[in-house]
Amino acid sequence: MEYLKKSNAPVAENDERIHATVKTMLARIETEGESAVREYAAQFDNWQGDFILSDAKRAELIALVPEQTKQDIQFAYKQVKTFAEAQRASLTEFEIESEPGVKLGQKVIPVNCAGCYVPGGRYSHAASALMSIATAKVAGVETIVACSPPKDGSIHPAIVYAMDLAGADIILEMGGVHAVATMAKGLFTGVAADILVGPGNGYVAEAKRLLFGEVGIDVFAGPTESAIIADDSADPMTIAVDLVSQAEHGYDSPVWLFTTSRRIGEIVAELMPKVAADMPNQDVVQSAWDVHGEIIFCDSREECVAVSDQYASEHLQVLTEDTDWWRDNLKNYGSLFLGEGATVTHGDKCSGTNHILPTKKVARYSGGLNVHKFLKILTYQEISEEANLEFSAVGSRISRVEGMEGHARACDWRLRKYFPNTKWDFNVYDQKRYD
Repeated sequence: MEYLKKSNAPVAENDERIHATVKTMLARIETEGESAVREYAAQFDNWQGDFILSDAKRAELIALVPEQTKQDIQFAYKQVKTFAEAQRASLTEFEIESEPGVKLGQKVIPVNCAGCYVPGGRYSHAASALMSIATAKVAGVETIVACSPPKDGSIHPAIVYAMDLAGADIILEMGGVHAVATMAKGLFTGVAADILVGPGNGYVAEAKRLLFGEVGIDVFAGPTESAIIADDSADPMTIAVDLVSQAEHGYDSPVWLFTTSRRIGEIVAELMPKVAADMPNQDVVQSAWDVHGEIIFCDSREECVAVSDQYASEHLQVLTEDTDWWRDNLKNYGSLFLGEGATVTHGDKCSGTNHILPTKKVARYSGGLNVHKFLKILTYQEISEEANLEFSAVGSRISRVEGMEGHARACDWRLRKYFPNTKWDFNVYDQKRYD
């Protein structure tokens, strides 16, 4: 592999300032509760009103949404819901008899409450509301609490409409660290979230990371990442347009090109500043490209796969002649976009696959948000008296190998109770009854 353009960013970026700020805020909210949240809301959101969106205000904001916008959100909602329903159907409950008298089973149970964060800072992410809330709803989550930062006196009306359509039970006009903590601890609502999901800025991501364990989270998230794999058949302008489209996420959003064509790589390098200059936020795009952008030339498809899997990008487009080969060989990515017809925007907004995806190489071991994230896979067993002859004997012996006498005696008790006339050829403790 050869870098035709290399990132100028530090090898490792760890913002201790964000960590320290979030840790302090969470500690204060843990101690002071709702009063601390009110102060943070006034400080960061300039908000001093009620946090829970009333039914009346919800209706008023929905009425402000243009009809075309409603239809577009409805279209996207249908796609997200359809895909989520297929995911749910792919996971089933079952019961088997592994041996005579031994029943083993799996139950699939949704969490009780999900907290869904919807960004509303630089951009009003109505699509994010669909991705998290609709998916949780399909999973069967009983209570869905959604939040988004207010601007100019309310959450953006399109976000409220998307939240309402997707099935949010409670909507909080609140953003940032204090909103994440509020959902985790059930402040103002009385319902604490079992899992926190949804994208956000560095402070939101760090809050979720620090709260992980107290609650579940969807993914460990960082700045949006996008990569394109291209061969000599790809259109360089399409590549440049698509890389620029993702670089607008922020100054720290990396975009990468992995290509088996030196010609394509060199042309794209020349095109990027020109396409970026056409953007209304040229400074954001150009900075993201200058500091974080990379172009890597690979000698073969196999080397390109190895490079891509090492980067494990959040979004991965494949602009090649043989997309099936790449689909079958690529392993590490958040979501895959095959062929020129599928751009990341489709996945982000309306195709149906979820856009809440892993970054920072997390795709090596985890996928993005899906219905299964809201479900608990619970197992059960039922073992008859007859089956205890073998299972309790094995359980007893293994327990003693491990030095766990109490475990062994639980099996021994059943052996002597169910088979009182049996003579054992191994140590079976004779527990005295005290009842």
